[in-house]
This record gives sequence, structure tokens and C-alpha cells, in this order.
Amino acid sequence: MPILKILVTGGTGFVGSHILDRLVYRRDVDLEKIEIYATRRYHLSRRDKVEHLEEKVIWLDCDLTESIATTQLISSIQPDEIYHMAAESFVSPSWAHPIRYMDVNYNGTVNILDAIRNHSPKTKILLPGSGEEYGLVLPTNLPITSSTELQPVNPYAVSKIAQDLIGYVYFKSYGLNVIRLRTFNHEGPRREKYFGIASFCYQIARMEAGLQEKILKVGDTSDKRNFTHVKDIINAYELAMKKAEYGKLYLVGSENSENIDTFDGVINKLKNLSKIGDSIKTIQVPEFTRPTAVPYLLADATEFAVLTSWAPTMNLDEILEDVLSYWRNRIRTNPNM
Repeated sequence: MPILKILVTGGTGFVGSHILDRLVYRRDVDLEKIEIYATRRYHLSRRDKVEHLEEKVIWLDCDLTESIATTQLISSIQPDEIYHMAAESFVSPSWAHPIRYMDVNYNGTVNILDAIRNHSPKTKILLPGSGEEYGLVLPTNLPITSSTELQPVNPYAVSKIAQDLIGYVYFKSYGLNVIRLRTFNHEGPRREKYFGIASFCYQIARMEAGLQEKILKVGDTSDKRNFTHVKDIINAYELAMKKAEYGKLYLVGSENSENIDTFDGVINKLKNLSKIGDSIKTIQVPEFTRPTAVPYLLADATEFAVLTSWAPTMNLDEILEDVLSYWRNRIRTNPNM
């Protein structure tokens, strides 16, 4: 049986680390018949999320914004599949660093696609987009479909649109095996404390440990989202790699009513999960408030679900319990973080 070679870019990150877990521990082929590669950025990548995978993955130091390094990476491996998870994904800094976001999310993707075209044209590459690409969607235009107009309101969203469209260009122009997804809000352990739900859980865990006064600092909490656990999203990615039509755009996200809520609703659920919840005061602070908001990101993922039989397995309460437990454990082991 030939060896299946899989590359995960951004392997030390939130989603990338979960994909590596799935590939190492749950893949439906023998580990001896699969080679798992992952990229990291030398000393710049935090490795705490993947310490348990250090000996199970072939780690490669590569900055994907460098075309020479990326070409060497792809030509040396010639992977069968690429899960392209390396990205600047935190929305808030994108206003101050728009060129950085375009350099990583767009130029980095071009470097990979060009390397595939010239050195590994049979490679399948999965490009995960973001619901943020839709931007300002009116309630009358919900749920969002693949034909909903794109109205991005932050530089991050623009960079992800560019990434998606250049993937389509390489599919149409060169026949590359490009899998295009737009993934809506996904949460779980290992997301950094700067992101919404992770930030709430981090602060509450510190309050419970007596390390922070019982004031929860937030940004605009009125936005409504459909939330999906990262492990369910990873399952969707694996199914997309097997079943998606190349070049076609699919939306991925939970449509279950129990997974849809505002961030206000999320905070109330988290307070209910904490013994000190009744004493927590919530305040909106400027440093957590973005210049422009995206009030509604609610996806119609029917087409993908019909194609793959994918469905989320965890509801919002379970997602929040998982994230809060993760941060309680991290604070317990490292109270100074």
C-alpha cells in the first residue's frame, strides 16, 4: 500500500493542532502507512499545544511567506493532501496590520499553490475561509448561502476573500485540486485568550482562582453567531478532503438552534457554569471593541451536509463547558499566565 503523505500548515495553532490529533490518533489507516508533516515558524511558533505530538509528526520549519522556502517544502514532500491552516486569524489586529494579513493569508497561499502547480500537481489542498468574509448581512438576508453578497468590514475578511478567490483561479487556470470552504465560528480548547469565548473563559477561570477581580471585560456582545466545536469542524474538513468537488465553494457551520446565540447569551451561559457567576459584572471596554461589527453570521450549510452527511455532535453548552475546563486547567498549572 502506498504511503499517504499529509501536510498540515500552521500545525502549532488552534485548528492545526486539532487536525494533527485527528490524523495521529483517529485516522482510519495504519500509522505506518501515513506520513504526517506539519509546518511551524522556527522559534516563533508556540509549541505547548503540540508537545504530545512532538515525536509523532515530522516537523518542518518554514515561513510560508517566503516563496523559496515554500517551494522547497512542497517539492521535497510532494504531499497527497494539504490542510492549509497557517493564517493570521485574529480579526482585531488586522486594522493595524493589513499588509501583514494579506502577506500571510494571500501571499502565503499563492506561494503554496504555485509550488503545487510546479512540483506536485496531484496534491489536494483544503483552503478554509471564514464567515467574516460576508461582513454586513441584513437579517432579511439570513441565513447566509454561498451566493450571499460579500461585504467585508475588516482587513482580515478581505485577506480571506483573496485567499479563497486565488484558490479558485488556480483551480480554473491550472486544474489544481482545490477544496474551498467558508467555515463559521468554531470554538474549543487551545484557542488563545485574545478571542471572544476563550477570553471570557480565561477571565472567569482567573476570577474563580482569586487572581482577578470579578469584572469581565468584553467588546460588543450583541453579535449573533452559529457556534461549532472545533472537533466537529475537523470532522467536516476530513469529509471535505474525501468528498468535496474541486473548485466548488461550501459553507460549514452548525445550523442547530441550540448552537445559535449572541455573545451576551454566551456570557450568561458561562456565568451559569461558574459558582461565582452571580457576582460577575460585565463591562464593555474600548480595547476589546472593534471599529466595525459583524452583527449576524448564520450559515446555511445544507449543501455540505447533504454531500457529506456531516452534522455537529456538540451543542453550545458542551462547547462552553469544554473551553472553560481547558482554561481552568491552564490557570491551575500556570496561575501567572
